[in-house]
Amino acid sequence: MFAVFKTGGKQYRVAADDVLNVDKIKGEPGEIVEFGEVLLVGGDSVTLGTPTVAGASVAAEVVEQARGPKIIAFKKRRRKNSRRKRGHRQEFTRIRITEILTEGEKPSREAKAKPGAGAASAQDTAAASAS
Repeated sequence: MFAVFKTGGKQYRVAADDVLNVDKIKGEPGEIVEFGEVLLVGGDSVTLGTPTVAGASVAAEVVEQARGPKIIAFKKRRRKNSRRKRGHRQEFTRIRITEILTEGEKPSREAKAKPGAGAASAQDTAAASAS
């Protein structure tokens, strides 16, 4: 199953467990965010929104908040002894798509736990309580 959703003025085609960079959104690493502006849901049958699919949303886990590479904007006017150098780093949020929801469903809390990480944390708590 895949979906096309819109955030930050851009559209993204995603499936479960995809990792992508989107323009900065609020959220701490490990937090689940939900994108409600879903334009298309595909799979066995395709549902096209007019303009959005009613009741559909995309749930994602925030992996990290980061900044992109430095872009240098250098302007020079020849023979005028005039030049300007500016740098810019665009902020973005790296997210992992956990699930594609339809019919008004809410994101599950199990999606927040990383595969394998839940078992390790359970073992750590058991070991800590035993000692």
